[in-house]
Amino acid sequence: MTAHVFSAELSAQEAAALAAVDEEAIARDLLELIAIPSVTGSPAESQAQHHLAGRLNQLGLDVDLWSMDLSALLAHPGFPGAEAPRDEAWGLVGVTKDGADGPTLILEGHVDVVPPGDLERWDGDPFVPRVVGDTVHGRGACDMKAGLVAHLAALAAIRASGVRLRGRLAVHFVVGEEDGGLGAFGTLQRGHTGDACIITEPTGGALITANAGALTFRIAVPGLAAHASSRDSGVSAIDAYLPVHTALARLEAERNAEPDPLMAEYRTPYALSVGTVRSGDWASSVPDLLVAEGRFGVRLDEDPAAARADLERCVAEACAADPWLRDHPATVTWPGGQFASGRLPLGHPLRDVVREAAHAVAGGSPAPREHGAPYGSDLRLYAAAGIPTLQFGPGDIRLAHSAQEQVSISEIVHVSRALVLCALRTVGTK
Repeated sequence: MTAHVFSAELSAQEAAALAAVDEEAIARDLLELIAIPSVTGSPAESQAQHHLAGRLNQLGLDVDLWSMDLSALLAHPGFPGAEAPRDEAWGLVGVTKDGADGPTLILEGHVDVVPPGDLERWDGDPFVPRVVGDTVHGRGACDMKAGLVAHLAALAAIRASGVRLRGRLAVHFVVGEEDGGLGAFGTLQRGHTGDACIITEPTGGALITANAGALTFRIAVPGLAAHASSRDSGVSAIDAYLPVHTALARLEAERNAEPDPLMAEYRTPYALSVGTVRSGDWASSVPDLLVAEGRFGVRLDEDPAAARADLERCVAEACAADPWLRDHPATVTWPGGQFASGRLPLGHPLRDVVREAAHAVAGGSPAPREHGAPYGSDLRLYAAAGIPTLQFGPGDIRLAHSAQEQVSISEIVHVSRALVLCALRTVGTK
């Protein structure tokens, strides 16, 4: 184990638990998890849950591994949306057995990863982890299997040190985060709760105390079909869409004019992005339909219903100003993931606990800075359930979902140690 100098005075119990963090086990667990191709909705997603259930059993936790009732969750009025097809979803929660006299701290992370995309852009198989020095490359390395490993490492260190907890640690491993938050939603619906929650999404050493939201939209723009040789007798849905696209750009600028201070460092904290455009089915025909789908940023503290109304108003006004769309308006629907915004309550002590713990294990480095994130996450589901939540985890979010995805073992070790201190200082010891 690498020697480490801590910057703050520690109790004997804290020092013992920190000394028990096993760097070799961290590397081993990460390689095993990356090798499970747990793409959202795939059978391997369930395989990852069963693999992790085995690890939690080995750590001596009370384990709840259950098959979620998909039909019931889909029918729930609060269901957060989903995009990936799936036949099953497994929930997994582990809770420490000792300690019922103090609060419960949740450590949360998602097991699902996005597809690898163009394999030619990867240096090798994305699900065969590649190690270069201290760095591990592979799909899911930072988003967010490194975070899952940090949870396991913190639990193992506390158990190995013999420290007895006054309260409880609960680990929530969830599926379906990448396409809406099915796993977290189902876990909370099952009744698993706590007094505070740390999500180990990749934050690059910073504290993320707020997330913007993100809504998936679909805009269908009608045209009038005709033979391409007589296109003047038809109306191209592509041409009809252009004023709508221009109006969406104006809407994005309006909604980003005065961002919340936690989001001020981002040029476009609440992005509106059209991701796919589909139109036409024959080269020599005037297309009679265009369907555009995209992602619409939700401002901090904004009701998603109000955000949806804002975009629908924008499209309606663009149609009203266009000679063709005035009588043949575009329609807006909301399929897929629906991420509200969320934030840690102002002044909540979890912020300072995590900041001080991270500083204490950093060997004199500055305390982590606090800011918001422009993407949605499970934070908003826990916050909406009344559980104060923030994000702090290993890895760089800018590498997530890319063919350059990677994480350093030393960063996972740092986060694992910080989680150990957070756990002991939040739930208390005997």
